[in-house]
Amino acid sequence: MTTVRVEAAARLHMGMLDASGDGERRFGGLGVAVRRPAAVVEATQSDDVTAEGPDADRALAVARRVRPALGDGPGARIRVVEAIPPHVGLGSGTKLALAVTAALFALAGRSADPVTMARMAGRGARSAVGLWTFALGGLVVEGGRRHGSDDPAPLLVRHAMPEEWRCVLAIPAAEPGLSGGAEEAAFADLRPDPERSAQIAQVVLTSLLPALVERDVAEFGAALTRLQRLVGDAFASAQGGTYHPRAAGLVDALVRHGAAGAGQSSWGPAVYGVVGSEDEGRALARRLAADVGDGGRVEVVPFDNDGARVEVA
Repeated sequence: MTTVRVEAAARLHMGMLDASGDGERRFGGLGVAVRRPAAVVEATQSDDVTAEGPDADRALAVARRVRPALGDGPGARIRVVEAIPPHVGLGSGTKLALAVTAALFALAGRSADPVTMARMAGRGARSAVGLWTFALGGLVVEGGRRHGSDDPAPLLVRHAMPEEWRCVLAIPAAEPGLSGGAEEAAFADLRPDPERSAQIAQVVLTSLLPALVERDVAEFGAALTRLQRLVGDAFASAQGGTYHPRAAGLVDALVRHGAAGAGQSSWGPAVYGVVGSEDEGRALARRLAADVGDGGRVEVVPFDNDGARVEVA
């Protein structure tokens, strides 16, 4: 019996380029893939469409949405082996949905481009960072969704992260970040701010990306920290400050303890710091543990430059 296994790394969302703009396109954004945590899905042929494991209900909903588009044929038994923690800012819903979609395509002996998979899975309505990190890994910049279009935002830049750099990822025990209706309301309340959008674009184009190309972790980190504060300020009224209430002190602690740069992923409460080596990451994680406190987790993780891995056996 054929078994398909798909492993999709989590993503850090580093911010939107123009969240409240009123031009031809809206949002845009950038982010990067990290190897852990990950959504890991296995699929085998079955008489029906079923799902089991963590986040099984979400996986089943995606499978039922995608399966009819693949035409007549057997169903699928989906097993979620691992799931990314939901509603902490790591792209759990998108990565699981795309992993299930990719598994069903592979099980049917078919292939699909990333945009087609996103449409079928119902993802990429606002941000395409999860889509492009799923497809390609590395750091991605996407150009925003065109008004009135159902297509995910186009990829503008994809660049590999230096192999020696590390991410110190911290997830405190805290209330989840905004999602669903609360997230929709937050975006609806935003007003155009061309000056802030120009500042964000300048940081990305004249500091963050050049530093990545030249593998300058100090400049990259400084640009990242500034970028995250600019983006966070745009959403301060929705989340009670520049960062999620539990994340604010941790971002400061990451920089204080030695991160080249730090920020909050999406709505948080997950935060991350970038360092230049595994040893630096371990030292930073040890220093940060007390700040994260009981019930939280701190981990040193590599960046992922490969995109989702699909294996057929």
